[in-house]
Amino acid sequence: MWRVARAAVRRRRLQTVITGLVVLCGTTTIMLTLGLLDATTSPFDRAFAGQRGAHVVASFDAAKVSKEALAATAGRPGVEAAAGPFEQVVADFPRTTDIPEAEGPLKLVGRADPGGPVDRVHPLHGRWATAPGEIVLNLRDADGLLRPGMLGARLRAPGLPPLTVVGVASGMSQSADAWVTPAQAAALRPTGVQMLYRFTGDASTEQAVRAGLDAATAGLPGGALTVAQSHLSLRRAFSSAASAYLPLMTLFGVLGLLVAVLMVANVVSGAVVSGSRHIGVLKAIGFTPNQVVAVYLAMVSLPGAAGCVAGTLLGNALAGPVLDTAFQGVERGSAGIGISPWVSAVCLAGMPLVVVLAALVPALRAHRLPAARAISAGGAGSAPLRGRGLRVQRLLGGTRLPRAVSLGLGQPFARPGRTAMTMAAIILGVVTVTLTTGLTSTMVAFAEADAGAVPRVGVRAGQPAFQQVAPELDDERIEALLRSLPGASRVTAKVFVDVHLTGHAQRSAVNFQRGDPPAMATQIVEGRWPAAPGEIAAPPAFLAQRGLAVGDRITLELDGRRVPAAIVGQIMNGDPRFLWSTWETLTALAPGTGADHYEVLLTPGADADAYAAAVRAADPGLHPSVARPDTRATATVVAVASVFTTLLIVVASLGVFNTVLLNARERRRDLGMLKSIGMTPRQVTIMMVTSMAALGVAGGLLGIPGGIAAHRLIVDNVGTVVFPEAMKNVWDVPQLAGAALSGVVIAVLGALLPARSAARQTIATVLHNE
Repeated sequence: MWRVARAAVRRRRLQTVITGLVVLCGTTTIMLTLGLLDATTSPFDRAFAGQRGAHVVASFDAAKVSKEALAATAGRPGVEAAAGPFEQVVADFPRTTDIPEAEGPLKLVGRADPGGPVDRVHPLHGRWATAPGEIVLNLRDADGLLRPGMLGARLRAPGLPPLTVVGVASGMSQSADAWVTPAQAAALRPTGVQMLYRFTGDASTEQAVRAGLDAATAGLPGGALTVAQSHLSLRRAFSSAASAYLPLMTLFGVLGLLVAVLMVANVVSGAVVSGSRHIGVLKAIGFTPNQVVAVYLAMVSLPGAAGCVAGTLLGNALAGPVLDTAFQGVERGSAGIGISPWVSAVCLAGMPLVVVLAALVPALRAHRLPAARAISAGGAGSAPLRGRGLRVQRLLGGTRLPRAVSLGLGQPFARPGRTAMTMAAIILGVVTVTLTTGLTSTMVAFAEADAGAVPRVGVRAGQPAFQQVAPELDDERIEALLRSLPGASRVTAKVFVDVHLTGHAQRSAVNFQRGDPPAMATQIVEGRWPAAPGEIAAPPAFLAQRGLAVGDRITLELDGRRVPAAIVGQIMNGDPRFLWSTWETLTALAPGTGADHYEVLLTPGADADAYAAAVRAADPGLHPSVARPDTRATATVVAVASVFTTLLIVVASLGVFNTVLLNARERRRDLGMLKSIGMTPRQVTIMMVTSMAALGVAGGLLGIPGGIAAHRLIVDNVGTVVFPEAMKNVWDVPQLAGAALSGVVIAVLGALLPARSAARQTIATVLHNE
């Protein structure tokens, strides 16, 4: 059996290569889909359990509750373990610091060691703070590299003694931005006290976490609890970015798997039909029916196994860049991102099984085929059973259609099983073409909205801290200058300020703006642009990571000042670390802060480069830059979709090719008889192509709704972007007509070559056994 299977693999080299490539692509897409699904949960859960992460990080007002009373809460019912009380203070470090991670307001917590029953901090570099004047930074990224000069750097903040960085650590609970010794925290005049809790029982829902916290803090003075951060918000932040990619990856994974199954079944079916004489000879010389089936299963399993191994290796190689992109900007603690071993094991064991199951049904035909009939069928062509499709052929024969066309239209009804398989391949091709067409239109519209319809120039004020010349003009005069230069239409003054959001671990950089509405204002998909004090606009990823929505209220905190704010608008897209708010909100948080960046929208047709040159000439301390559209995301999505579309079109065409080849072999006698009574080679070609073109028309009509549904599924579930309805409803008559025509193109491309080959056969060659 093994020798015969290897010989069959060598004889059918084209089918072997196609089977291996299809299984390789299917394995790779399935691996990435399963790997992304695993990465959204498992790494966080493993790291959180390993570090004994806190279910709740609770902050209390030091003026309303004593540390002794807080320490007593560790013994309350429902509390599995507790750590603290730790004194905490928020210090605002200026933007001129040498360490970007330490810019802006940092929550400093006094902690004697990184261990303990709750929130065991994972040291990355250096050591823990053991003396006054030492600080350990929470890097928040286990993959972050220690840069030269980070350890030993001195951080300075107004009103605080210099602090020397002695270590870098990472905690999954995100209970602090940095740690100092308890004595150092006490010397910084703390206003808050922190407790870390782990609860018994289930803590997987907000209700359970809230119930545990209520039980732990029962009896404390009213208003003592100021902030309570649940571990569930951190988990959502961890997984929300990668979850946005799941619909696209899952869809391609399912399509890849379906194509692999269809192609394997088609290849084995063709091998059984075209190898009828071979099957008969094997049975005649003593092979049992089970052994014949085993030969054909082994014939497909060999390239399938090779494709599976190669696909697993390729999936692991691609996992790093794909997952790094998916988790870009997400705080991971010490969670490593990668494909778990079980994903590779499932693919290595599952894909060969899928290949065998796909091949089993057509291979069973070889099991049932008697030896004498197989040998005789192999010599004269194994035409379908008499009577199949005759009624349809008679009905078509009575029409005014050309005889070659009517005969071709009736052929699919003779082999309903094979027709259904070919139709499925065409439908998958049309679904993919429709999906790619829709995604391309959506992403192009998104890129145009993101780039803006008019040219833009960004102007940054020089900073001496970065060895730049300071501008000669002050903030307000710079804005006036930019408005006065030829070509300016709208000017927006901006400044980014890092603030704390009360109740949330992650810091956010708020883009405070004054003047004209910026270009970003046109990207509001829900609500409106901020226009009054205490109003905020946020991107979808920010809202998803923190469990917020338009209409919710949050509190901004900066240097001891707190300002309540309302989320009044959702932006189509944006970095989850950034928010947009009004200048009046900044005035309440940090009076006297000036703008350091300006956005200038030019009049239509204005020369952006000439405007930038005018800005440089007016004040050497201003640094203009022309905003160029960034189409990388659009190009990436379109490129990936196009590659998969091309692959599936080729595979679908190969399925049609295989079907027409089988039909031609089965009907060799019929074709010879038709040619002997006057059918020309051109009519034979038309008949064979028409038989598949009819399936192409039907497949096009059936595949379009599936492609539209798949497009809507993807664009509605991209967590990092919310597309407006205008970018979703991209279908028009020419697009739908092109998608429908793609089914015919797939069918004709696949049928043309074997149809021409059948038309060239001579009558004598076909009927030499008569």
